[in-house]
Amino acid sequence: MTSPAAALAPGRPPRLAARGVAARRGGREVLRDVSVEVFPGEILGLLGPNGAGKSTLFAILAGLLRPEAGEFSLEGRTVAAGARALRASAGIVFQEPGLDGKLGAEENLRLAAALHRVPRAAARERIARLLAEAGLADRAREPVERLSGGMRRRLELARALVHAPPLLVMDEPTTGLDAAAFDAFWSRIASLRRESDTAVILTTHRPDEAERCDRLAVLAGGSIVACETPDALRARVSGDVIVVDGDDREGIARDLRARLGLPARVRADGVHVEREQGHTLVPRIVEIFPAGRIRSVSLRRPTLGDAYLAITGAALEEGER
Repeated sequence: MTSPAAALAPGRPPRLAARGVAARRGGREVLRDVSVEVFPGEILGLLGPNGAGKSTLFAILAGLLRPEAGEFSLEGRTVAAGARALRASAGIVFQEPGLDGKLGAEENLRLAAALHRVPRAAARERIARLLAEAGLADRAREPVERLSGGMRRRLELARALVHAPPLLVMDEPTTGLDAAAFDAFWSRIASLRRESDTAVILTTHRPDEAERCDRLAVLAGGSIVACETPDALRARVSGDVIVVDGDDREGIARDLRARLGLPARVRADGVHVEREQGHTLVPRIVEIFPAGRIRSVSLRRPTLGDAYLAITGAALEEGER
């Protein structure tokens, strides 16, 4: 499927393309024949639960890990897997914190600029701008260990951008952030996208984060099983989603299957049933259960978590089945 960003820039090659990527760890196949591409100005999400192969693919696309097989290109030019050119082109945000907590925010950025050999004059100007954009200009000299989690995450992003990379690669970038910090982080990504043609690749298992992407590469069992826009993925779920909740979710699901012939699934927030014109089914569901057996019945449109389950047969969120 053609990327939305590619449609806006006809004739431009992908910022990064990978073909036929395969990887093994400890004799276990982690990635199998994976192909992805991201265009200038596009946000591509790698969507899947833990164990789907996201973090391994992240490390390969960032040039940090050499795969067993695969061909790569930057701006249409072939590069070797794990090549320095790949690492130099990427700004990297790791899932685990990588800042020096004893150093100040500005010192962390100066260190990153030196490692990337950014000229001093350019580094001074760029660091001042990045701190201002991250809302940290007034705390530039404060030790990072005193900053909040959201502030540190914005500083991690600033550090990844200090050498003005054309590609930003992030591994579960909002893990552990509260709603306000999550929104602030993505506000910065939106600003970056408006102001430049930086291509962004990120791994995520969060449906709310996946919604921010232009396209989503759905990973399951080490393979990409779909790569489409969020809207196109949601369209794979037939109709509405009815959520029935109660103390005995397994029993509720069994009764829905046996008495109404419904494909009921137990998930983290209740028992899910997909059905066209779901509102017509809600009264029948209520009628078959005695008072007190169920707490609530609700109706909503499909989410990306529902779409992942429909496509792969597995739950996106941990703790679901």
